[in-house]
Amino acid sequence: MVVPVYNEEDAIRSCIDRLHAHLTDSLPFGFRITIADNASTDSTLAIANELTEQYPAVRVHHLELKGRGRALRTVWAESDAQVLAYMDVDLSTDLAALLPLIAPLISGHSDVAIGTRLHRGSNVTRGAKREMISRSYNVILRRTLSARFSDAQCGFKAIRRDVAQALLPHVEDNGWFFDTELLVLAERTGLRIHEVPVDWIDDPDSSVHIVDTALEDLRGVWRIGTAFARGRIPLHDIATQLGRIPAEQPVDVPPGLLRQVVRFGAVGVLSTLAYAVLFVLTRGTLGPQLANALALLLTAIGNTQLNRRFTFAVRGSRGLATHQAQGLIVFGLALALTSGTLALLHATSEEPAHHVELAVLTIANAAATVMRFLLFRRWVFRH
Repeated sequence: MVVPVYNEEDAIRSCIDRLHAHLTDSLPFGFRITIADNASTDSTLAIANELTEQYPAVRVHHLELKGRGRALRTVWAESDAQVLAYMDVDLSTDLAALLPLIAPLISGHSDVAIGTRLHRGSNVTRGAKREMISRSYNVILRRTLSARFSDAQCGFKAIRRDVAQALLPHVEDNGWFFDTELLVLAERTGLRIHEVPVDWIDDPDSSVHIVDTALEDLRGVWRIGTAFARGRIPLHDIATQLGRIPAEQPVDVPPGLLRQVVRFGAVGVLSTLAYAVLFVLTRGTLGPQLANALALLLTAIGNTQLNRRFTFAVRGSRGLATHQAQGLIVFGLALALTSGTLALLHATSEEPAHHVELAVLTIANAAATVMRFLLFRRWVFRH
């Protein structure tokens, strides 16, 4: 059990006393508590050393640089324990949740375990501001990285040692985003994350700077999302190392929002160019309305198929007909948008120039593309 601390001279002794007593009385396993001192400048380190003399199961690891992620990575990498865990020094989380946290890891049922304050079974006491920030951050993770765990930043987590050894070399962050990066990486490699509803009371004296931490987390989301989109993280190799999949079988995970946007944009550019060419070629023969409808129909069919396979990673023929039918519904909405725009143009100008027509329709088609992406993501190809 790692307890990261930075200038916690007022809290560290009571924390370790309570934690040691709980582990001694309630845990049917051997344990070790490691105080990870993050370059404290007060008497935290001295008190921690005193606690090692008082309790044989307590260790101290002093780091010259700050960073919760750096502390966890360092201590976990050096530990020989089969289950590695950590909790915040303020003990905001009720210790009664500790055994339910680690039991699934010891039994082999799960690979990572987290406490969650956002489950209906949790009992949380904290201010509205922190509640809003926490929920907003987890919504961002779901929308951008397709995260399915409910609470990334609760300071109450555990992981099996073999899983940590496989994941830690690929986790870059040394600060508060460490937790999120570790969890997203675990989820993307097919590992099972067990969630434990916790009783949690906010520490009003917490030294965490909310704005700085939030900005750091958003930068981390962008970095790891870009890394996934560019294939820089060897998910297949990690999963194979952990024995989750055969070496020849690729990892199939839902694409994140960033990757979907990039790929959808590429398909959209091709579709828009194809639409413009078809409209120009057929307008003189069919007239603007029919030319618009035909060009949009043909590009919609191709667009749906490309997005099905390329953007949203849907493989095989299962659901193909349904997806195309839903794609045609989306096409109908796009047609209504572009045709309505074209009708409005002709209502305000008797003989608009062809290049004006094309420009207006291109803008309307771009708006229809945004609408199509949202409907594809939330309805047609929703995982």
